[in-house]
Amino acid sequence: MASRAFTFPSAMATPRDALRFPCQRVLLARTRLAYVHLRNLLTDAKRDRAARVFGYVGIWLPDEFLLLYLQEGEVVNATATTDALRWRAIPISEALGRVPAAAEYGEICFHEADDEQLAAMHADQVSDTPQPAPDTQWADPAHVLGALAAVMHDGLLALDEGGAQHYVMLRMGAPVRGFFVDDAAATAEFRVRDLLSRRGAALRPRLYGVPRSLPQQAPPALIAMYREMSAALVHRLTALGVPEAPLLAEQTRQYLAPRYPVLERFSLSVPNPRDPVTDAPTLSAAMGAWLSGVVAGQGAAAATIVRDLTRDRRHVLQSTGFFDALPWKLQW
Repeated sequence: MASRAFTFPSAMATPRDALRFPCQRVLLARTRLAYVHLRNLLTDAKRDRAARVFGYVGIWLPDEFLLLYLQEGEVVNATATTDALRWRAIPISEALGRVPAAAEYGEICFHEADDEQLAAMHADQVSDTPQPAPDTQWADPAHVLGALAAVMHDGLLALDEGGAQHYVMLRMGAPVRGFFVDDAAATAEFRVRDLLSRRGAALRPRLYGVPRSLPQQAPPALIAMYREMSAALVHRLTALGVPEAPLLAEQTRQYLAPRYPVLERFSLSVPNPRDPVTDAPTLSAAMGAWLSGVVAGQGAAAATIVRDLTRDRRHVLQSTGFFDALPWKLQW
């Protein structure tokens, strides 16, 4: 790939407290977590249609840093890091659950940001960094931009300036848009040249392809609804004279789990299982395959059982693709 023409300086851990990200507008400046009720903050972010912003909430806890991604005021993804170097995607419910209701320690900020920047941030955190062959002097702007132009790289250049994260979109190797901490009225190319000339040797650059749109996790409420549905189905089958329904549900789940890994987090025998990191269509496809497999032995009554189970939720389930995953078309 094009990025093999570059070498990156050895990764150096950045103190979590130094992490900063670009923003369009500061909605809540970094402040003590004890002064902010997180769930109220998130509720306010989506209450007024005109105020439903794209942005992120950063939360500094004693042992890790959490980042909540928002689109139109809704939390759609979450990531976490303990060392500001290695990141991982975590379930939204888990991220929210890690923030104490009455926190004595920690800090929080809420910033508005461009949706393209959010996609770049997420890609930088969860994508594998390329391992290019040695040969680039990152302290020389002309050398770096010339090399990028020579290979006509399309994608994302992320730069870590001692905790300040900058993101540059490249087209044919040339910087066309940029998102910079403490942004100034200057072109993306000027800002890149300035950063490289001043801080090139100290920067931690990462190069990627074109980031995909910010992934949206399945909402915690949808995951909870599917957990309730699976338990209700087992209860319904037991009431219909199928005493082995719990065992049947577990065997079907285990059989389908290699094809639908998301089902690993839906064991009915494990109390309070962790939510999966997945999107709504993937989750709905898995649940459709699982629940229809459980009732398959009921013959002609199978579709009726699923229809009765889902009637009150049919509009939500339709929007997530659940009914498309069933082997029959339900008649309402």
